[in-house]
Amino acid sequence: MTTNWLDEIKWTADGLVPVIAQESGTGKVLMLAWMNREALTLTVEEGRAIYWSRSRNKLWRKGEESGHVQLLKDIRLDCDNDVILLEVEQLGGIACHTGRHNCFYQQLQDEAWVAVEPVIKDPNKIYQK
Repeated sequence: MTTNWLDEIKWTADGLVPVIAQESGTGKVLMLAWMNREALTLTVEEGRAIYWSRSRNKLWRKGEESGHVQLLKDIRLDCDNDVILLEVEQLGGIACHTGRHNCFYQQLQDEAWVAVEPVIKDPNKIYQK
């Protein structure tokens, strides 16, 4: 596989690109994460979402601990070549580490952020150590 397509992406100074994960079928935005060249290459090769964890400074295969894998259905690059959109099948129906369907569960109400999406599964049961 050639890597010319990777060169067309406008990577940040630290070699990353923001990635939006969108649920196949519903179009619901599940989460935003980051990828480096290796993560994006592996995502395409393996057919599953693999991100770069900025907090852990390492590759992060979505679902490696939780089992909530994101299977790749389609991949798009925006018009400025600086944002990736992944269309994914979210296995287990949970994309957020809080046990919710997606990471955008807080809504601004009267100048306060209110959780408006239910917890599907207790995160302590998802991430048992």
